[in-house]
Amino acid sequence: MLREIFSLLIIGVALSMDTFSLSLGIGTFNISYKKAFILALVVGIMHFFMPILGQVIGLQLMKILEINSDILLGIILIAIGIEMLVDLINGKEDKFNFSLLGIFLFALGVSLDSFSVGLGLKAICNNIFLAVLIFSLCSFFFTFLGVLIGKWASKIWGIYASILGVVLLIGLGIIHLI
Repeated sequence: MLREIFSLLIIGVALSMDTFSLSLGIGTFNISYKKAFILALVVGIMHFFMPILGQVIGLQLMKILEINSDILLGIILIAIGIEMLVDLINGKEDKFNFSLLGIFLFALGVSLDSFSVGLGLKAICNNIFLAVLIFSLCSFFFTFLGVLIGKWASKIWGIYASILGVVLLIGLGIIHLI
């Protein structure tokens, strides 16, 4: 059991690393702690349900729709990066308004990898609830931590941190498209 929990924790951390790096960029736009918490909560919820969906309907859905999760994530990241760039150019970098739709799309984009993990989750563990709970908690923690570190960097480096956030989001979006 301990070995299974350790394996699930490692997978949960790995699934959270893209969320962490992207949250760093979002944090540079000085979003409120409330929005950071909501973002982390929605990402955590998505990392709870996406592996379950992946396990239940993943194979059939992927065959029918021919979904390429990297392209979808790339488009979402570039769109968020462009929105942040427009706000930066218009001098609204301290007032970046991450809407509920934006939060949902971000959470969906970063949790697509957990959907694919759900396809093989039964081979990894017997307790699916424990697995998705660990994935959810890891992604919540790393999302919130990333935003907080991004906010801190923004206070120290100012607009340069915001520019770095935009470059990170758009760059990672382009990498996912390639």
